[in-house]
Amino acid sequence: MSGAAVAEQVANPWFAVSDTSAGSSARRATLITPHGVVETPNFMPVATLATVKGVTPAQLSEVGAQIVLANAYHLALRPGVATIEELGGLHRFMGWSGPILTDSGGYQVFSLAALRRVTDDGVDFRSHIDGAQMVLRPEDVVALQVRLGVDIMMPLDECLPAPASRAEAERAMARTLRWAQRSQQVAREDGQVLFGIVQGGVFEDLRRHCVAELVALGFPGYAVGGLSVGEEIAMTREVAAATAAAVPAAAPRYLMGVGRPEDLIRFVAMGYDLFDCVLPTRNGRNGMLFTWDGSMNIRLARYARDPEPVDASCSCYGCRTFSRAYLRHLAASGEMLGPQLNSLHNLHFYLTLMRRMRAAIAGGTFEPWAAAAIARMEAGAES
Repeated sequence: MSGAAVAEQVANPWFAVSDTSAGSSARRATLITPHGVVETPNFMPVATLATVKGVTPAQLSEVGAQIVLANAYHLALRPGVATIEELGGLHRFMGWSGPILTDSGGYQVFSLAALRRVTDDGVDFRSHIDGAQMVLRPEDVVALQVRLGVDIMMPLDECLPAPASRAEAERAMARTLRWAQRSQQVAREDGQVLFGIVQGGVFEDLRRHCVAELVALGFPGYAVGGLSVGEEIAMTREVAAATAAAVPAAAPRYLMGVGRPEDLIRFVAMGYDLFDCVLPTRNGRNGMLFTWDGSMNIRLARYARDPEPVDASCSCYGCRTFSRAYLRHLAASGEMLGPQLNSLHNLHFYLTLMRRMRAAIAGGTFEPWAAAAIARMEAGAES
């Protein structure tokens, strides 16, 4: 282990960097949580409502998931935090024994443009379920997550859609910082960790300023929000790179809500450790499958008599058992097994991608491996 890695362990004992890449900022590390160890870089399947759509907790474990993401806002609306708390906490409620990270739901609240009012105190909004008037304040959001019993929590932040002007981005960043400071005042259980969230739109200097202020507040980890919200992918990559460089190396970096497999490789090269995205399951439900040779649209007629598996190198249940023709038949027939098998395959692919990146970083081959993997995926993608 390098001297830098040892220094990081001393500075942040629950996050330990074991290997770094010589030609990029990629690193391999471990996160220690009350419900288990997470090896990074890692991908979190999205379980917004305490379920990954169409996938059981046992199946998540089988495809290699170590940590999942749930949404505190949605769970507060339905079934309600009191119900989950009464039934033993979120882990017991959803039957998942591994670590859970919860998003505050800030992004979802701010997407309800016609139903909400934002002040420095918090967000007043109407429930998208029954129209009931609700209030979310920074302290409330953290308290809800504490009651859920999760491992890693996100504070309330103000996320703007693209395009946002500099003045708008600066105001949202300043409010996010004030809310972050208030969020820290809420008592948490032993082992529960609250990250800071970096905002600032597409303006790199605002992003750097936000990081500096969050570091001064002493957060143990940093989530980068407000990207992949409508801006061009080139801008996403540029701002993500600048932001990652500003976050202390001793802390985990979480890039929220992105992205495609080839982009995850690029973001790992920038030094990001954690990711979440609905693409594996959403695309799976729509017949889009990820492979090392790019994405595959299983709904296309060309697969109607294809006897091959989706990916001969894949060890997921679907690829071990069924042909492309069968999966195409399920899609054409509207059978519910199709989206389930597709989602499992895509999650297996994403988590295998993470394992291979960790191995490449540890083996000192990340840069050539990454270049070859990206080129192969982008050459074969189907629409």
